[in-house]
Parts: sequence; structure tokens; C-alpha cells
Amino acid sequence: MNNISREDLFLAILKEELIPAMGCTEPIALAYAAARARKLLSSAPTAILARCSGNIIKNVRCVSIPNSGGMIGIEPAVALGAFGGDDSLGMEVLEAVRAQDRTAVSAFLEAGGCRVEYLPSDIPLHFILELTDGRDTASVEVRHSHMNVVALSRNGEDIFRLPEEAQGAGADRSELNIGSIKEFADTVPAERIKPLFDKQIRYNMDIAYEGISGDYGLNIGRMIRSSYPDGVVTRMKAYAAAASEARMSGCDMPVIINSGSGNQGIASSVPVVIYAREKDIPQERLYRALAFSALLTIHQKDHIGKLSAFCGAVSASCAACAAITYMVGGSLRQIKATIDNTLANIPGILCDGAKISSAAKIASSIDAAMMAHFLAMQEKAYHAYTGILKEEAEETISCVGYIGKIGMRETDREIVKLMLEDRHETALR
Repeated sequence: MNNISREDLFLAILKEELIPAMGCTEPIALAYAAARARKLLSSAPTAILARCSGNIIKNVRCVSIPNSGGMIGIEPAVALGAFGGDDSLGMEVLEAVRAQDRTAVSAFLEAGGCRVEYLPSDIPLHFILELTDGRDTASVEVRHSHMNVVALSRNGEDIFRLPEEAQGAGADRSELNIGSIKEFADTVPAERIKPLFDKQIRYNMDIAYEGISGDYGLNIGRMIRSSYPDGVVTRMKAYAAAASEARMSGCDMPVIINSGSGNQGIASSVPVVIYAREKDIPQERLYRALAFSALLTIHQKDHIGKLSAFCGAVSASCAACAAITYMVGGSLRQIKATIDNTLANIPGILCDGAKISSAAKIASSIDAAMMAHFLAMQEKAYHAYTGILKEEAEETISCVGYIGKIGMRETDREIVKLMLEDRHETALR
């Protein structure tokens, strides 16, 4: 651990992953990179080429971009970043966009200024943007994670380029496991995690309330709240789904993301907060449960990868409800049973891109994970070798990760092909 304590290491992981972002993170990543590249030009771009991996295409094509006036797709995401983005704002890059920027982007896109090509890459999160103003050319490459710029060049000359071995670097995850995560949640001084989770609670609950009260997508959160029998599980599902649907519909309120995903940030936190408030759980206990949920989500996603054909709502909802088991005093055995019971049920929900129906997947995953929690609290769990379950929940997480990252690789390619089949993006295949 390079002489860093486990507590400090886990805090570093949390600070690295729990960051604010406006809107779906894939179009925001494109906007951020475009804003970085634009700074290398003398004037606004006259043409942009965006070369994107399949998972980037999959996750951008159906979501509304915040602060865009309702624009959807790769081209406006890139153009908004280039014409009005502020890269110093990170994943809130489009907060700086003004009305005149939107007007300029509309004219630029109408003139065919941005072209998109499919980038064949074994890295799911991978794209290269090339911008020119007619005199100079700037290029930016992003790999592995949303703001991980690995290369910047101007007129073919590198400004900087990360060595291959450093391109996926981040805080060391090797110490993460269910037991060490629980130990951290039990023992970390509350004042060290309070600022981080106060912000997560504020941001993610604010957009949940906005989603319930506003008019976004199919209003699934409000439908669940009014149509299902009242109770804490109904409210957990309703508010988490409402937050996701607002975000997918272009709401410009930021969320605290987890493992590069706002939906995972929502699913791993909102249900825990709703449950704690309904059951009058002390605030410090809530902070510890949120730390448990966040780290368990990160741990699962570390096995799967940032983007894949495996729906991240499953991992985050599993973590949230395991954290509820933890929050109400469940034993380590019961926490592991919650994880196993969840992954015995819904390990196969496909990720077919970011969109408003992601909210429904979150609601379904929370429902399944809470069933897993209730079974675990009654000391009931599926036995090892029931399907893909292993002797230990830690092994099951690793097994699911292998399926998501390796086993579903071809599935991911076929999903992208099917999604693009009947639309103009066929040319990207």
C-alpha cells in the first residue's frame, strides 16, 4: 500500500470516484475533452471528427444533454464542449454554456460541422476527438475513465502523452473486499467522511425530489409512488428512479457519481438515505452505511469495468441493500447473504445504453436487492453453486465481474449493432 494506511487509501478511492457531474457522464466526457482540445486552437472550430468506441456511442445516443436546450447525441455533446464548455469545471463542464453558445452549436451542426466515426477498440471507454479551425488542428484522446485524457496534440505534435502503463492508473483497489469495506465503515472517524456524504446526500436527494415533482420522461418515479402499495421499499424505488429519469432527460442538476456513472451514484445512495430517514437511523450510522455502499459498488465495478454489457444498476442496488443490512446491524454473514441473494436473482440485466428506461432498471434492481436483504435478515440464503454462486460472496463478485467484462464482450458488440441497425448510425458500424 506504499506506506499509506488502509483508511487513507479507502478515503482516496472515495474522493476519486464520488465526484459531481451534470447529466449522463458519457456525453459530458465528450464535452470535457472537446473543451480541453479547443484551448489549443486560436479560434472556434470549423470541423470536428469524433471517433468513439461502441460503448460511448451506446451511452450517448439516447440521453438529453444538460444546458443544451434539449439536444441529444454525440455531435451536440462534442460541439457544446468546444463552443461553450469550461474544462476547469470537470464533469460539470457544460454549466458554462450560454445562449449564444447554443445558437453557435446549432448553426455548426446544421452545417455538418461534426462527424462521428466508430472507433474499433478493446477499451470500452475510448474516444479520440480532432478539432480544426481551418489553420490549426488539435487532438485529444481519452481512455478507461471519463476524464482520463491520455494524449493532447497540436498540429500533429504531442503536448503530452501518458505512457501506456500509466493510462489506467488510480488509487489502488487491491485492498477492497467485503470484510475490509465493513471494517473501514465501522472504524473511520465520522468527521473524515461527513463532508463527502453530506454533499452526496444533498445533490442526489435534490435531483430525486426534482424528478418526483417535475415532468421527466414517463414520470416513472411518480407512478411508482402513487400506484404501488405505500411503504419504504416503494419510496426507495420511486425516488431513485425519479432521480435517474430526471438526469437522463437532461435535468441540469448535478449528481454525485460512482465509478463514472450518475445512475450508479444514485442507486447506491438514494435508497440508503430514504431507508435511514424512514427508520430514524442516526445520521452517523447513515454516513457509515453510505461509505459501505459506495465502496462495495466501486469494488464490484472494479471487476466489471466502467462500461460493459452488464447493467451497473445491479451492482449499485446490490451494494445499497447490502449497506442497509449493515446499517440495521446485520452480521457480516448476513451482508454476504444479501449480496449472494441479489446476484443469484438478477446478474443478467443488459446495459443497452443510457436512457430514461435506465430508471426502470434501477427500480427493478432495488426491488430485487431488498428482497435479498429481507431473506438475509431471516438467515436465508441461496447455497453455493446455485447457478453462478460460489462458496464465498467475494468469489461470486469476482465471477460476476468476469462474466460482465469478458463473457459479455461479444454480447456488448451485438447490442451496439442492434441499437444502430435501423438508424443513420449504421454507417458507424
